[in-house]
Amino acid sequence: MKLLNTYRPLLICALFGLGLIGCKTRQSEEEPKKMAIVVSTLNNPWFVFLAEQAQAKAKELGYESKVFDSQNNTSQETDHFENAIASGYDAILFNPTDADGSIVNVKNATAVGVPVFCMDREVNANGAATSQILSDSYSGCVAIGKYFVETLNKKGKYVEILGMVGDNNTWNRSKGFHSVVDQYADLKMVAQQSADFDRNKAMEVLESILQAQPDIDAVFCGNDAMAMGAYQALVAAGKADHVKVFGFDGAEDVVKSIQDGKIVATGMQFPIVMAQTAATFADQYFKGERKFPKKMPVAVELVKRDNIKNYAAYGKED
Repeated sequence: MKLLNTYRPLLICALFGLGLIGCKTRQSEEEPKKMAIVVSTLNNPWFVFLAEQAQAKAKELGYESKVFDSQNNTSQETDHFENAIASGYDAILFNPTDADGSIVNVKNATAVGVPVFCMDREVNANGAATSQILSDSYSGCVAIGKYFVETLNKKGKYVEILGMVGDNNTWNRSKGFHSVVDQYADLKMVAQQSADFDRNKAMEVLESILQAQPDIDAVFCGNDAMAMGAYQALVAAGKADHVKVFGFDGAEDVVKSIQDGKIVATGMQFPIVMAQTAATFADQYFKGERKFPKKMPVAVELVKRDNIKNYAAYGKED
C-alpha cells in the first residue's frame, strides 16, 4: 500500500495520458463545455461568495459548472481534481488549499489539457497554472500598516494573528504590514500566532494570548473572519472598548462592524473581479485564446470609518 501511494501521482498521470486525453479527443465539438469550481473551503462566507460569483459568471457565459469544497484539505482537493477531470470538466477555476501542496493537482490537470485559473490564492510554480488572478495583498497591507501606525500614535503593544501558514496570502499580508510597522520602535509585537483564517480558532488564540499579555492595544488579523473572532475574545475579556482590531477581506460582518465602530479597518478585496475574470479567461480559452497573464494583480483598498459609506460587503457600494 505504501508503495502504491508513493507512485500514485505517476499512475494518475499515466492513466490520464492513456485514457482521458483519448476521451477528450472523441468528445463532440458541439457538446457544451463545463467548468469545475474548486475552492479551499465553504466554511467562510468570503469563499462562498467567490464560488457563487464564479458560478454565476460561468452560467452567464453559457456554461455548466459545479462547486467543489476542499475543506482546507489538500487530499480532498486532489480527489476533486481527479473527479473533475474524469467527469469531463473542461476547465478548473481554482482556489488552492496550499501554495506548495496544490502544485501537483494543477500540473496533473494542465497535463491532460484542462486549463486551471487560480482565484485569490496562488501556487508556487511559475507557469503551472494557465493564469493566476490574485489580490495585491502586500500593497493592501502596506496601507493597513500605515493606518495602524497612525491610529496607535506610533506606540503600543499589539498581537498579530496569521492565516494558514501554507498560503502565500498569509505571508504577503504579514510582510506588507511589517514593512511599515517595524519602522517604529515603540510599536511592539508581543505575540504572533496562526489561526488558519478561522473565526473560532482566532477567538481561542487571542483568549490564550490575553492570559499572558493582558495589556495590549491592538490586534492585526490576516483576514476578517479572524478579526471577528478576535473581537469576540476581546468582548469576553472586557477589553473591546480600548483594543483596536484590524482585518483584511471586506467581509459583510466586518463592513457592518466598521460602521458600528467595533472594527477599526480592513483591506477590501474584490472577489467578484477575481471570480468573473477566471470564468471569462476559461471562456476565452475554449474559444482558442492561449495567451493569458501568468499573474494578474487585483488592487486592495483600505476601508475605515470615514470612507465606509463607499463600500458594501465584498466590494464597492452600488
